[in-house]
Order: sequence, then C-alpha cells, then structure tokens
Amino acid sequence: MDHPLPWAGPSVNRLFPSSAGQGVEQDLLGALDLGTNNCRLMIAAQTAGGFRVVDSFTRTVRLGEGLHHTGRLSDEAMGRTMEALKICAERLERRQVGMFRAVATEACRRASNGPAFIKRARAEAGFDIHIISGREEATLAVESCANLIHNQRFGLPRGRALLFDIGGGSTEIAWIRTDAASQTSSLIGYLSLPVGVVTLAEQFGPIQNLTPARYRDMVEHTRNFLHEFESVHRIRSEIRRNHVRLIGTSGTVTTLASLILNLPRYARAAVDGSLLPASSARLAMRKLQEMGVANIEAHPCIGPDRAPFVLPGCAIFEAIHDIWPMQDIIVADRGLRDGMILRMLRKTSSVSRRPVRSAHTQQAPSTPNLMQATGL
Repeated sequence: MDHPLPWAGPSVNRLFPSSAGQGVEQDLLGALDLGTNNCRLMIAAQTAGGFRVVDSFTRTVRLGEGLHHTGRLSDEAMGRTMEALKICAERLERRQVGMFRAVATEACRRASNGPAFIKRARAEAGFDIHIISGREEATLAVESCANLIHNQRFGLPRGRALLFDIGGGSTEIAWIRTDAASQTSSLIGYLSLPVGVVTLAEQFGPIQNLTPARYRDMVEHTRNFLHEFESVHRIRSEIRRNHVRLIGTSGTVTTLASLILNLPRYARAAVDGSLLPASSARLAMRKLQEMGVANIEAHPCIGPDRAPFVLPGCAIFEAIHDIWPMQDIIVADRGLRDGMILRMLRKTSSVSRRPVRSAHTQQAPSTPNLMQATGL
C-alpha cells in the first residue's frame, strides 16, 4: 500500500530479546495472526529482495467455536488457543526474534470476552496481541499481495483489483486502485462481512447434514451482504471493461487450486500465484459437494481438520463470484503475516538506510508457479 494504515498501539513488540550481537545470522522478524479458526506464526529474515521464511507454525485452534450462538469465546477454545500461543512464544524466544507483531481478528473483535482473552494471552504467553479492525485486516491482505497485483505475467496492467480473503469468522473484500507506473496500490473501499467458514458452518449446520438446498441458502445468505457494496462502487461495470484483476487469498481458494492442479499433496510453490479459471473452480466446487464427508477428510490437500469448512468456504466464494463474475482468479497463498512482515521491513529499512535493506517488496517464489489450471 502506498499509505498503509497506522498500527494500533506500539509499533513493535520487543518482549523477546534482539539477536543483535549474539552471533546469530541477523535480526529476525516475527508475525502472528490469531484468527477465528487458526493460530499462525511466521518468522522471517530480511533479504536484498524482500524476506525469506525461517520458521512457521500453524495450528487449528477453533477459537471462535460456538461464538455464533453464545457471543463468547468458550473456555475450551481459549485453552486450545493458549497452548498454541505458548508454542509460538517458545519459538520466538528460541529464534531470538528482534521485532514482532501479533494481531487478532474477527473472533476477538466479536466476542464479549475477547479483550479479556487478549489480557490473558499477555500474562501467560508474554506478548501483546492487538485486535485489528476489518479495514486493517483488508489492508494487510492487499499489502501481502502487492507483487501479484502488479505482476505482468497475468497480462496487461489493470487499473483496479478486487481482493477477497475468506476467513473463519469474517470475509474481507478490498476494492483497490492500482498504478502500474509507480507500482503502488491504494484502497478505494473495503467490506468486512460477518460471514466466515466457521460462522457459516455453525449457522447452517455440520457438513454431514449439508443438503444442496442448504448449500444454496448459504450462497444466498452471503450474496445479500454484497449487493450494497456493488451498488456503491459499480465493480461490475469495471469488470465488463476488462479493468479488474480478481485475487483470492484464503484456504478455500488455495484448496480449490490444489484440487484442480491435481496435486498429490498441498504445495505452496505450485498454488501461490497460480491462475484459477472460474469454470474449473465451479466444477471443483460441484465435485466437492458430491464427494461426501469421508472422501473430503481423506483428501491429502484437505484433511479432517479443514474438511468441515471446505463447503462453507465454497459457498462464500461462489457468492462473491456470482456478484463479480470474472474468467480467472489469481490465487494467493499469503495473508496477514506476510503483510505484517513487509510493514516491519519497511520500518527497519527507513531507519537503517543500508542499501541491502532498501527493498521492501516480497519477491515471488523462485519456483515457477504461474500454472494454468485446466480442470480436474
């Protein structure tokens, strides 16, 4: 982003000691994303062209389990999440991470006891977690995908981009103005839908009882949140003039891409930056509905932890594509952690002014990953 939003609270968290002068390779950066369903940690080292991932950790904690019905984080969910946060704290300390940022999203935004849980996390895990707004969440997602937005491998430059991030408790939509000459992007508008894969699954029932009619109800329920945003920004007219790139960054979209690419197991290098034809995505969603729970759980690119949320995610994706139909979707396996790391890199670059630290855009992986998905 050319004008990133300021962070809430202190700009960095240095509860963990800096590695400066201690014989390790260099100061490391850490970013933690505490979502409704997953706790994700990334530790990265700065490079001349951006950053490389040194360590990462992801655990399905289901922090928002039951939140739709009770409005509160349950004791069981908080217990699972605290276990994951303590693992993250151990990794951060072991790696001697110098600069660190942690954010929480929809579950902690919505829960009446969300702030109390954040205080508990500081006391037990030893670091601050900032509850960010939907706008900040959308902005971070846009920043993480900046080099995809401007990547010439996807064709001629477009003046607009539409990015969606399907989360556990909410879905973020970002409507973006792009400038190919300056390689910058700015947020025109954003929408934070109170619809995510966890909340939708709880509202419409478990996957085992999901009939075609109830799936259509999920799609329609999600579509209803999108009409006003379309009426304000008139995105369809820009799509008709071929002015828009559509970018999807979520487990739903990456799962669909892995299925269409027929991967034996999930591989980020193959999925991130791939081009997903909408017709193939629709076909994959229909096949998932026909597979049944056991086959979805057994699929090597899905697994039992993610299986309950695949079809709710497909319903959200389908609703978005119904409102804004485009032939291709750029798939991004990146998210808030990447955006946080990039912001910290920009901060350290502006302070150090050393040539090796001047770049602050994440390079695309060296492995060729612009793969045209052609069908199942």
